[in-house]
Amino acid sequence: MIIEGTAAAGYEAVREAFAADFTEQGDVGAAVCVYLDGRPVVDLWGGTADPDTGRPWQRDTLQLVYSATKGVVATIAHLLAQRGELDLDAPVARYWPEFAAAGKADIPVRWLLTHQAGLAALDKPVELGDALAWTPMVDALAAQAPNWPPGTAFGYHGRTYGWLVGEVIRRVSGRTPGRFLAEEIAGPLDIDFFIGLPPSEQARVSRLVFAPAPDLTAVPEDAVPESLRPLLAAMRDPQALVNRAFQITDPADIDFNSPAVQAAELPASNGIGTARGLARLYAALVGEVEGTRLLTADTLAAASREQVAGTDHVLMLPGRYASGYMLPTAELPLGGAASFGHPGRGGSLAFADPERRLAFAYVTNHIVEGALDLRARNLVDALNGAHATVR
Repeated sequence: MIIEGTAAAGYEAVREAFAADFTEQGDVGAAVCVYLDGRPVVDLWGGTADPDTGRPWQRDTLQLVYSATKGVVATIAHLLAQRGELDLDAPVARYWPEFAAAGKADIPVRWLLTHQAGLAALDKPVELGDALAWTPMVDALAAQAPNWPPGTAFGYHGRTYGWLVGEVIRRVSGRTPGRFLAEEIAGPLDIDFFIGLPPSEQARVSRLVFAPAPDLTAVPEDAVPESLRPLLAAMRDPQALVNRAFQITDPADIDFNSPAVQAAELPASNGIGTARGLARLYAALVGEVEGTRLLTADTLAAASREQVAGTDHVLMLPGRYASGYMLPTAELPLGGAASFGHPGRGGSLAFADPERRLAFAYVTNHIVEGALDLRARNLVDALNGAHATVR
């Protein structure tokens, strides 16, 4: 397996772990990047971007990262708050008056970021074309009554997060999240990441390859750890929130390989970029990158402070959230105790560690579901070991 790119002296173990992800974990095409003190110390890529054509993964191959997009959207909200344009503790309805319908007048913006708003699912899914058009989905969410009393629990807003936080961003800034990202963050910082892919970039995008999903109906309950049995039961129930939260469009199964889907803005789940771009963004959160820092130390401390922890009302698993960023748990340790960031469906992961001044991103086109996916974990373990030795 040919691995391209560079790893600084002392970080050879990350290269070895990345190569092993292909030979031992079945990766197809992927990239990993690590920044330390605002400079890349690991920048690797390899494999196949499109198995159908044999197109190899290149330095500038773009990858859809699913929910790792959420951390990027949170960053936009915190940048607006830092500028004094957005008060995270003000009611959403201050910026988006229509949102006050159905008993939602007092929900603060922060609860959108912390998944406490109770708007994980829609009573009536919208047509996919309407979701891609933005406004019909936003209107549906404004009219929707909460799935549970807001503020009483947190539950992963797997799809809706992007439109909820994104519409607040649009109302405050006059720009969609994708446009704001391009003009205020990606452009000035030379970050190769998009929400709403321009047609000129389509040829660089990898093709998603899906590993067979497990058949949950065939899994005996006693074969599952007791802590996972409530989730297993919920996933077998079509009306459970864990299913409805990902079925807010009709058809529910969105083709994320579709150029139309990639060109639209689905800010919870269709961000597309390089590992280098994601790592560079997180590096600019915990320090300067070429003289620029996105969030001040005080803003970052507030943004990455724990807001909720416990059992997720949707996923029915342990979870911890800051304001828009995930925080480490035993099940998802990210980069360690001080880290914050966000994973994406099927394998992608991005995070920063302000104490170690590290930023990490791994992106992959081989979408693997379930706890047995060790690819990102192996890379982080190798990074942690290397960093301890180098520093």
